[in-house]
Amino acid sequence: MDGYCCLTVFSRNNESREAFNKRLIDFWTFMLRNRESDYERVYAEATAFKPHGERLGREYLLEVEVADVLEAELKSAKLDHAPIDRDDLFSKYEASPPDWFQLEH
Repeated sequence: MDGYCCLTVFSRNNESREAFNKRLIDFWTFMLRNRESDYERVYAEATAFKPHGERLGREYLLEVEVADVLEAELKSAKLDHAPIDRDDLFSKYEASPPDWFQLEH
């Protein structure tokens, strides 16, 4: 794997951090239970939510090959996200603590 692309998932306008976090947990639990091999291609999660106007965002680094699957599943789960730039790649060394944590698989 040469690099990872970044996925930013957004909350609803003025959605609380707790409500957004619950929706993310539900989504990733679904992925783990139903699409485990795709879930395992998500490398890291940002440790903090970032403000985007009236919304919060959470970033993930993932293998480019799983981006299409995640876009479809996020749409199905009614989770908004920024367009995934498959050409802007990050190394695993850019996803280091304390800003990121690697997902256990």
